[in-house]
Amino acid sequence: MSTDNPEIPSKVRDFADKSVEQARGAIGTLLDAARKTAEVIQTNTKTADTPEGQAVAKGFGYAQENIGAIFDFAQKLVRTADLKGAVELQADFVRSQAAAMEKQVAELKSLSRTDKT
Repeated sequence: MSTDNPEIPSKVRDFADKSVEQARGAIGTLLDAARKTAEVIQTNTKTADTPEGQAVAKGFGYAQENIGAIFDFAQKLVRTADLKGAVELQADFVRSQAAAMEKQVAELKSLSRTDKT
């Protein structure tokens, strides 16, 4: 084993992989419950078709996308055999998430502008 690029033991990766899958399931269940609660509130208050209601719906969509991307990254990270690969994955993840969030902010700004006209 090289000291320049130490490997991560497969048992550690397997354990982490299972933990990520369990966390993904738990967060997915929590997000689904939050979305359903918001939908019930919006239906009861008749705010689903308002600009605010549309923003809430988009926000849940973005949250789901971002959480999915985080768990995809975590899954790839725990399956990486060495630290060099982990650093490369992290750099790619940061770049892709920055681009995704920039797009999401632009979409929310455009929704806001559309609602005022």
